[in-house]
Amino acid sequence: MSEQVILTETVDRVGVIRLNRPDAMNALNVDIMHAIVEASEAFQEDANIMAIVVTGNEKAFAAGADIKEMQTKPYIEMQQSDWFGHWNRFTAIRLPIIAAVNGYALGGGCELAMMADMIIAGPKSKFGQPEINLGVIPGMGGSQRLTRAIGKSKAMDLVLTGRMIDGEEAERAGLVARLVEDDKVLETAMEIAQTIASKSRPVVMAAKEGVNNAFETTLQQGLLFERRTFHSLFALEDQKEGMDAFSNKRQPEFKDR
Repeated sequence: MSEQVILTETVDRVGVIRLNRPDAMNALNVDIMHAIVEASEAFQEDANIMAIVVTGNEKAFAAGADIKEMQTKPYIEMQQSDWFGHWNRFTAIRLPIIAAVNGYALGGGCELAMMADMIIAGPKSKFGQPEINLGVIPGMGGSQRLTRAIGKSKAMDLVLTGRMIDGEEAERAGLVARLVEDDKVLETAMEIAQTIASKSRPVVMAAKEGVNNAFETTLQQGLLFERRTFHSLFALEDQKEGMDAFSNKRQPEFKDR
């Protein structure tokens, strides 16, 4: 890569990925997309990391996919390379991922935020799927995840008109988990990540898997999956520690096993 398209750091047990193409409003080109995936996988391989925070800058989380990179590509190249297909590796990350959104999260940027497990945003943030204005449709999950997050009617509004919504409307619609002051977005995301980091790593992974499973199964199948997972966690030392700590009115000391 000719530029350092992302910046990564570890803060205690939290891995931070900061998109770093400020001159392009953090537009998602091939380099930055692969860098995000690879950094996330590296954090997951680190047994000390409990959660991942993905963020941009005050102007843009990510203003979309890099249009200049795609505009001349023929169908056969897009289809044969399965363009955007590598994001399946990102959504397969088992650690919780938090998107801290300031500024624009449009097109691919909105879709990247929705791949996270929760979105923290400020009132001035802008979400949208404007692909209709380019003669295409969302390609990184916008028509699917947005519909699941905010419902058919609202998703149709955004996908068919290309209009943007601010953080307040996004929070009301259920897209954003917490709306905080613009200058508190990253701080809040890190606080949430640190709270998660105080839990048991295998239990956190199981909890994330359980919630995600709700989108893939019937209610009865989901309830069975949850119940069997609940049963299995009684094999962990952390379950014994957590319940003993509760009974004895002390803070648990989880060992991630």
